[in-house]
Amino acid sequence: MKTAIILGATGLTGGILLEQLMHDDRYGNIKLFSRKSVGISHPKIEEYLVDMLQLEETTQDFTADEVFCCIGTTNAKTPDKDLYRKIDYGIPVNAAKLCKKNNIKTLLVISALGADAKSKVFYNRTKGEMEKAVLEFDIPKTHILQPSLIGGKRDEKRPGEYFFKVVMKIFNPLLMGSLKKYRTIHPETIVLSMIWLANHEFDQKRIVSDEINTIAKKAK
Repeated sequence: MKTAIILGATGLTGGILLEQLMHDDRYGNIKLFSRKSVGISHPKIEEYLVDMLQLEETTQDFTADEVFCCIGTTNAKTPDKDLYRKIDYGIPVNAAKLCKKNNIKTLLVISALGADAKSKVFYNRTKGEMEKAVLEFDIPKTHILQPSLIGGKRDEKRPGEYFFKVVMKIFNPLLMGSLKKYRTIHPETIVLSMIWLANHEFDQKRIVSDEINTIAKKAK
């Protein structure tokens, strides 16, 4: 059985991923690296409470077959741009660095639709620069998922995000053809896609929202 590392298991998507892997017979050990406990006791779970901005200090414990990086913040939650970059850029890049150092051959990272290293928008540019840096480590099986607005209920309040989710419920059916990738995506769909990608061969490195949906259907 395999060992998986999850970064961001206390978040919405990471929490769903943890739940799925707990019931997946292919995984015997799930290592969680986070600043706070998920509060779940399970024989598969091994928790490491660490400073996520100093992930490089976990080298000895950062060993697994696969790494799932579900890290992400928002402008509202982290208005300080330096700290924002340390989270959204620094953590995934340090994870890739540790994968390379410890010979972990599978890395899956959640990014965002619109990620572009040349964008004038700070959020999109940070995500794009992160993707570029992660891919430069040349981990054999690297997949970067670029979801659109993620649906689902969060514990924290995100008024702006809530407003867009309400608006998108109206517009989702109207987004057809090449616009389908802008539809709201469910976190469960992202998780199913990540697990399928970790366990099957797939050449594409960057995977946008509508393609995430297509892959998730293969896992059902």
